[in-house]
Amino acid sequence: MRKYTPKNDVQKKSYFNDRFYVAPQTPKFEPSSDEIYAKDIESLIAEFEISKSYIEIEELVIHIKAEDNVKVLKYLKENLEYDMCMEISAIDYIASLGGFEIFYEMLSMSKRKRMRVKTFIRQKQPIESVYSVFKMANWAEREMYDMYGVKITNHPNMKRIIMPDDWYDYPLRKTYPLTGDESAQWYEVDKIFGKEYRDVIGPEQRDCAKVDRYDTQRFSRLGHEVPYGVDITDGKEPEHTPLAYQEEGGIPIIKKLDENESITLDEKR
Repeated sequence: MRKYTPKNDVQKKSYFNDRFYVAPQTPKFEPSSDEIYAKDIESLIAEFEISKSYIEIEELVIHIKAEDNVKVLKYLKENLEYDMCMEISAIDYIASLGGFEIFYEMLSMSKRKRMRVKTFIRQKQPIESVYSVFKMANWAEREMYDMYGVKITNHPNMKRIIMPDDWYDYPLRKTYPLTGDESAQWYEVDKIFGKEYRDVIGPEQRDCAKVDRYDTQRFSRLGHEVPYGVDITDGKEPEHTPLAYQEEGGIPIIKKLDENESITLDEKR
């Protein structure tokens, strides 16, 4: 099997620059502008090295050293009343920064405040599991490994959680093709029937935009419906049926479509 080799510049290059709007950065404020966050950051700075801290969208964000992740989360839970870890995940910055940003979304029920703890690791650098502090990290960290390939140490059951154990590569990395690589195209054929049936069955169709009304499920196109099971091997199709966007007795306030009066626009107005 040919190994999929990602392009090194795939994250730096956009093929649809004209279609995407780049949103401006949200404003950031000093932690001192909020009384509760001001006390929290003062307490944290006394115990840990905080490289950056700011309030963004009414939420305190702090940047810490990767080796302090367990200690910081434990301190937040036991000393600052952040008793819930809502989310753990990663952001792929391999192409631009050579690694991953790891974040922990914390919630204090008593304070009614949220805090996002961020850290950065190199691509192959492991990070300590926080399962000992928050049990929800069990599945969240497994998903982070499964989707991004982030190595988690001292996790009680570190293995894939969504993809098969023998799946090649990590689907949420920006270098992973949207429709899957060559391994993905042949995976089910190889597993269910064996590689000797590749020429008989062919690769899996992984183009999510493809709709073929002649396949085994008889996908339909309005006005050209092909009922399930109809024999079309001789090329004959059912006669053209009138277009209709609602069933008989549908919503009274909606005007029924008259195909003869409809106009197809060549371009957007």
